[in-house]
Amino acid sequence: MSEQIGRPCWYELMTSRGSLGAAEAFYGEILGWRVEDAGMEGFTYHLARSDGDLVAGMMEPPPDVEGMPPFWMIYFAVDDADKAAAEIEAAGGGVHRALADIPDTGRFAVVADPQGAAFGILAPLPMSDGDAGRAFDQSKMGHGNWNELMTSDPEAALTFYSKLFGWQKSRDVDMGEVGTYRIFSHGGGDIGAVMGLGDAPTPCWLPYFGINGVAAATDRVKSAGGTIAHGPMEVPDGVFIAVGQDPQGAWFALVGPKDAT
Repeated sequence: MSEQIGRPCWYELMTSRGSLGAAEAFYGEILGWRVEDAGMEGFTYHLARSDGDLVAGMMEPPPDVEGMPPFWMIYFAVDDADKAAAEIEAAGGGVHRALADIPDTGRFAVVADPQGAAFGILAPLPMSDGDAGRAFDQSKMGHGNWNELMTSDPEAALTFYSKLFGWQKSRDVDMGEVGTYRIFSHGGGDIGAVMGLGDAPTPCWLPYFGINGVAAATDRVKSAGGTIAHGPMEVPDGVFIAVGQDPQGAWFALVGPKDAT
């Protein structure tokens, strides 16, 4: 498990009440996901598959966060969830949803970094260790491909996550007026970046999903009732991105070649 620590391992959508079916249809149209009920007793939780792999979860808001707007959350793997949660609090972060066990999956918590960006931690059970990280696969379409943090203090944030997860600064990209786009790596590969707040009202994580043909996908987003705020636009390394919102308002991003290959 140690090599998985700090690796993105799950993506979770909390959509608005009564919109679970609509969200499933939207992401199925955009990313080709097939969705199934997880069969959890007393709680509706749906699982999305891409190319046979489980890549994301979808749910409606629990009663205690009923008024929260729809959003995507990124989970990162840890080997000991209790220890990681204690380290997060000691570093000035917080625990939003207390540590709990997911049957046949592992132990998790919803936490926040010292600047306030929410994310999840998950310590998979030994039997599910082989599945850890399948949701994030930069070689497969429909999987998590990039993880972007917009924050009020990029330097402090990267220091926090580097201590917690062992991430390393890879390289800086000058974005002009927007500032520095600081790319970080895990296990020798670039997996995401930290930047200033930009247009984000508060610190937050933004997931990028791989897509074969960003231009056509943005057309599908709009025809399916979503909106595109940025893109398609070319970024370093010759790939294209688009950032938008689903029909319920959750922000997400797409990355891949401009046209299908």
